[in-house]
Amino acid sequence: MTSERLRFAIETGGLVLPDDGPLALIGAPADAPVDMLDTTRVTVIQTDAAAHDGWAARGLPTATAPEGRYAAAIVSLPRARDAAEARLALAAQHADMVVVDGAKTDGVEAILKALKQRVTLDGQVSKAHGRCAWFHPGEALADWVRPAQAQNAHGDWVAPGVFSADAPDEASVALAGALPQLKGDVADLGAGWGWLSREILRHRGVKTLHLVETEKTALDCARLNVTDPRAVFHWADATTWTPPQPPGTHAPRRLDAVVMNPPFHAGRRADPALGRAFIEAAARVLAPHGQLWMVANRHLPYETALTALFRDVAEIGGDSRFKLLHAARVIRTRR
Repeated sequence: MTSERLRFAIETGGLVLPDDGPLALIGAPADAPVDMLDTTRVTVIQTDAAAHDGWAARGLPTATAPEGRYAAAIVSLPRARDAAEARLALAAQHADMVVVDGAKTDGVEAILKALKQRVTLDGQVSKAHGRCAWFHPGEALADWVRPAQAQNAHGDWVAPGVFSADAPDEASVALAGALPQLKGDVADLGAGWGWLSREILRHRGVKTLHLVETEKTALDCARLNVTDPRAVFHWADATTWTPPQPPGTHAPRRLDAVVMNPPFHAGRRADPALGRAFIEAAARVLAPHGQLWMVANRHLPYETALTALFRDVAEIGGDSRFKLLHAARVIRTRR
């Protein structure tokens, strides 16, 4: 959601929100301004752990799913088309009025075209390379309702909008094949719906595998796909996650290995800072003897970040699209 579009719609575009009753803010990023809304009526619906925590820190009530009825639901459009349809259908089930806000790069034009075949738009505005529209849905979006999880052609449980829902990502498959025999306490940072984690757990020496994933819908799928009792699930931002302390000690837990195919994009744009944050997180949670195996897009120079944090860094595979990297011997800064 951008403040420009919603504010413009309210101030000059004819958008009139109900005078009373609760408002749902669905999928909005944690830094979205809300000064144009009566925040005493707002509940934020957010399944991303980092954004969920961000809204909670701002003092707004937060939830991971709508509950009951809302006078209006303001929907921030996600990038994936199936996730966008599912989010709007969910809003329509719980709110008498739905406001949708999205950038052109996130497919708002296609969504509005599809909406016009199902509902009568009460109004819309164009602003900041996107659109904001509002309507009263009734039962018109029933065909967009999606199950929380469904099995793909391979029998894996996935959900609308999760990464590589049709099949395991080729880079993850390559990384799984390049791993040596793992042992001890391991983490999969950015575990998604769990394919790579399941491969890691084929290693008999793994004592515990921490699946860390910020998107709750993906983690819920992972719980179905990964049934090994050694798996521990964490709904958390992988870049700030800390392993739980061992029982009976105050010392931080350090891991023997981290395996990850982290995200490298924010929306449609490559964001090298995101991958660097994952690398920094891996270095922070690894024991001195711990090792990191990861996927990186071929054109992104993560070796610089790796060599600043690890003494041994090597490329161990890949192709023209991605590279497989191994790092060991964490450099600890004395304090």
